Amino acid sequence: MRRLFDRYFKDLPKEVIALTGVSFSVALGFGIVAPVIPVFAKSFHVSALQASAVISVFAFMRFASATPSGWLVNKFGERAVLWVGLSIVGVSSALAGLSQSYEQLLVLRGLGGTGSSMFTVSAMSLLLRVVNAEHRGRASSTYQSGFLLGGLAGPAVGGLVVAASIRAPFFVYSGTLTMAACVAYFALPKGLGHPDHDDNRGPAEPHMPLRAALKLREYWATLSFNVTAGMTTFGMRTALLPIFVIEVLHKSPAVSSMGFLASSIAQAALLLPAGRMTDVRGRKPTLLLGAFLLTFAMLVIVYHESLAQFYIYMALVGASMAFLGAGASSVIGDIVAGRKGGPVVSTYQMMSDFGIIIGPLVMGYLRDVTNGFQMPFIVALVITVMFLVMVIQMPETKTRQYTRVD
Repeated sequence: MRRLFDRYFKDLPKEVIALTGVSFSVALGFGIVAPVIPVFAKSFHVSALQASAVISVFAFMRFASATPSGWLVNKFGERAVLWVGLSIVGVSSALAGLSQSYEQLLVLRGLGGTGSSMFTVSAMSLLLRVVNAEHRGRASSTYQSGFLLGGLAGPAVGGLVVAASIRAPFFVYSGTLTMAACVAYFALPKGLGHPDHDDNRGPAEPHMPLRAALKLREYWATLSFNVTAGMTTFGMRTALLPIFVIEVLHKSPAVSSMGFLASSIAQAALLLPAGRMTDVRGRKPTLLLGAFLLTFAMLVIVYHESLAQFYIYMALVGASMAFLGAGASSVIGDIVAGRKGGPVVSTYQMMSDFGIIIGPLVMGYLRDVTNGFQMPFIVALVITVMFLVMVIQMPETKTRQYTRVD
């Protein structure tokens, strides 16, 4: 156990340990409740579109509240916004489990999306501020591993929970969020992230303004990554591939589940190597490797002919996300350079939610109008290639000084 602990957390600040625990608790609960949400919504005798809207409203409110969340981080500090955001999601989830109408469920899930945005922006901002440039890749990968492992464990536990009641997963989710909020409140130092003090390092440096970040090619590359990931790995992989498996490959839905498992295993296996590569070799080489892997994955699925190609595609996507996630978040950390950067981080996060919102719509529309999968797959490939070009053109950020950017 000690060896495993050292492998993940050696030389990393204790705040990274706390944030990884928070991410695991959040993902565990979400993995339990996510499959139940549309089923619970349908229990109110609504249409499939209305049931889907309960999922969409969460993502939409995350997107809409990202900018205010960034402002709150700069105003009140990461720690305060973190535990308050988790508390909002926890309370709203418990109340959602008590919903007596579809309208109540819809409003409460939207409120949960607002709290989720506060948590995501503040946690990422805090993570990137408490680690130095030499450990940002490892810290980001370790933090992401909490989400990944929790997401893998959640559905397994959820099968047991939902057997008790269709409402039970909401209360379990609320419990895991309460644990995460307690970790954020008690395990993180109270002065951490205070807007008038830079932790224990003296007076806080000036904020990193969003307008300054928007002048940088490397920042645009990270924004492009989040849009690309949202549209392709969520929009195409989640919305289309389960249908593709049934209609084209003529396999059961269990094959889709195995494909997602292959993707998660590949990502989990490469998270720590990706973090080390980011810290040792640099951000750009890591992003380039991830972008090439994602592009190759899209080529594989465009020329889809066999079940083996489907599994190869899923594994390649998982591998690419390990490198892209570590590289992109480290670039954001380099740009913020230890300063308050709430709007910079929130805009980065907002692009992910934007991709997740429009991805399923665009890919689904292309599937309907062409009556096939070739066109949405080609569009996903084009989007990925455009992102690859942006990474090729960006400079290395690990050794670049951003403290005087204005």
